[in-house]
Amino acid sequence: MKYVTEFRDKEVAEGVILEINKVVAEIKKNPRIKLPIRLMEICGGQTHSILQYGIHSALPKEVEFVHGPGCPVCVTPIETINLALELAKQPNVIFTSFGDMLRVPGSDENMFEAKAKGADIRWVYAPSEAVEIAKQNPDKEVVFFAIGFETTTWPITEALCIAERDSVKNFSILPTMVRVPPALEVILSDPECIIDGILAAGHVCTIMGTEEYEPLVEKYNVPIVVTGFQPIDILTGVLLALLQIEEGRSDVENAYGWVANSAGSTVAKSLINKFFKIVDRKWRGIGLIPNSGFGLRDEYLKYDAEIKWKNIHARKEPEPNKYCGLVLTGKIKPTECPFYKKECSQEHPIGALMVSSEGACAAYFLYNKDTGESK
Repeated sequence: MKYVTEFRDKEVAEGVILEINKVVAEIKKNPRIKLPIRLMEICGGQTHSILQYGIHSALPKEVEFVHGPGCPVCVTPIETINLALELAKQPNVIFTSFGDMLRVPGSDENMFEAKAKGADIRWVYAPSEAVEIAKQNPDKEVVFFAIGFETTTWPITEALCIAERDSVKNFSILPTMVRVPPALEVILSDPECIIDGILAAGHVCTIMGTEEYEPLVEKYNVPIVVTGFQPIDILTGVLLALLQIEEGRSDVENAYGWVANSAGSTVAKSLINKFFKIVDRKWRGIGLIPNSGFGLRDEYLKYDAEIKWKNIHARKEPEPNKYCGLVLTGKIKPTECPFYKKECSQEHPIGALMVSSEGACAAYFLYNKDTGESK
């Protein structure tokens, strides 16, 4: 396959669905296996594809998707948003961010609203753009809101490499990057966990490799299949996960082998290890997860915006919205949140899950999952 359209081919998809139905028919004969089979897709990109292309409706009722915490915008806590907003309002600061973050509400406002009041907030497509802005504005301090999973952590190192090479002293980052495996550890170790298999995100494994999931499979006896983000990718991942469940085994399987491999990118990982160390990180609605984030190493703390402006005290999250955490850990669907499409909508969001391009609530809202219709 060479083109995206091939991964959306209707006949191929129907063929994979036919195989899925055959496996499910065999699973139903096995009293050992409890139904429905619940598969958690980790990435919000997978969630959007599942709903956009109707994959959830095309599968037999014995297979149910459970949505995981795979949206870095969604897992960023309100107190971090508040800190970012305070940094953006500082004199002589140009605050840069990926576009997804601009509509995420803090305690009182979002980035767009702060920009309308005079804060110099700019949308960038790559972290390296923020370094270029710093070069062009030597009399300003330029801050990049460094969010993301392992996938985005790699291009953030590119920006730091440029800043280091060119001695850009007016550039810093607000590091909030998070790691997937520790979050899965929290979910799988929960006594109430109802997950039978996991569809891991292919882009994360492209950087970090598939091998980092092997300890989780061994410890929790849950199949993990790495997939891409198009319909054929996801359906293939579902088929492989179901085959493992039918056969009573748990392995890490790679259904994204033309991009990801066991070891990942040695270049990307070496740069991540150069600039960052593993730290504890707080996740929205979940709390502090040990070893779940990347923080700058001591020799690169000059690039840490939180240290540069260490006297800023952003308002802490007063009362966490427990429903965001329940959605992020797969315990409820967005439609089961009492605020969904009521107090919380895309026009007036309560949480990031409603406005992020990878948010589960945004996917349900956009594709009208609760009505079965597409906008």
